[in-house]
Amino acid sequence: MPIRVAPLVVSETERSALEVWVRSSTVRSGLARRARIVLLAAERRSNTEIAELVGVSRPTVLQWRGRFETGGLAALQDLGRPGRPRSVSHNEIVVATLTRPPTKLGVTHWSSRLLADELGVSFATVAKVWRDWDLQPWRVETFKFSTDPELDFKVNDVVGLYMDPPENAIVVCVDEKTQIQALDRTAPILPLRPGVPHKQTHDYKRNGTTSLFAALQVATGKVTDACYDRHTNVEFLHFLKLVAKAHPRRKLHVVCDNYATHKHPNVAAWLKKNPRVTLHFTPTSGSWLNMVEIFFGIITRQAIRRGTFASVRDLKDAIRDFIDGWNERCEPFIWTKDAETVLAKAKRKTTSNTRHQRNSNVQVSGSNSSHSSRTCAST
Repeated sequence: MPIRVAPLVVSETERSALEVWVRSSTVRSGLARRARIVLLAAERRSNTEIAELVGVSRPTVLQWRGRFETGGLAALQDLGRPGRPRSVSHNEIVVATLTRPPTKLGVTHWSSRLLADELGVSFATVAKVWRDWDLQPWRVETFKFSTDPELDFKVNDVVGLYMDPPENAIVVCVDEKTQIQALDRTAPILPLRPGVPHKQTHDYKRNGTTSLFAALQVATGKVTDACYDRHTNVEFLHFLKLVAKAHPRRKLHVVCDNYATHKHPNVAAWLKKNPRVTLHFTPTSGSWLNMVEIFFGIITRQAIRRGTFASVRDLKDAIRDFIDGWNERCEPFIWTKDAETVLAKAKRKTTSNTRHQRNSNVQVSGSNSSHSSRTCAST
């Protein structure tokens, strides 16, 4: 039979505070456990019984009873940690991280070890501060400013074609993927095995290049393609005729970027003779609005980057095989952002009213697919 001991004297104020600690989901588990020990002791429970209920040893119960009797609620808190105080505060590490490294170091950004040496702390301390403050000096992202004076018009024009295409008309996105290299590895490819990824040699042999012209039909996702050795206005006009032939007797709206060959006099003359074909240009530095760029990313990942091509002909055959398969299984890309939403996110925010600020500048995403995806909404 457990020996009953004198109850621990706890005032109403202390009891209320202890009960809050026990019920709180934000209080440290150790502090909540100590509060429960004191509350049970106040109920005339024996030390052995308290130890069993709380899941600690009897000496632990005795320790916290004694600490509470001596110092009250404050005595239940953790004592100060031993060791020397910090020579550099976490705030100083954050400030140093946000400051460009000295010229004498010859680096563009800090590493944890370099900053640790500079401040006289361990690199683990620097790494912890970086995690706590979500600092990642090794990362860099890109952005691009467009100064196109017709930005609003062009965004509304292109996005309007995607979201509300003209009736009985075809909308296609056209662009070139230039200088695709026919690379041949210097050793046989090692195939995929359980636990072993596909392997290929780092070195390679160049066997020439080709330029892929592609026209993505917005409504279906199907692609019309052609490969050329060059990418001048001659090749672009030849491909434009090929696209027009693929969609006969229909009004054809072609989305393309501001590449000089797309505006060549030869192209303009042909368009004048073929009024059913209309070119719609994306804004300057806004080729990410062209949905065929998404297709270029897919064919690069799935058919070109890991391919082995002994000749340019092999490369062209691989491209055609992929596009033939694509046209059999393709689905349309779904554009989900209207022009107002795109412009609201793309426009550069005014930071001052000084005369050097150009209000026409806009910031656009560096990603080719930042406002569209194949089957889901974009961010």
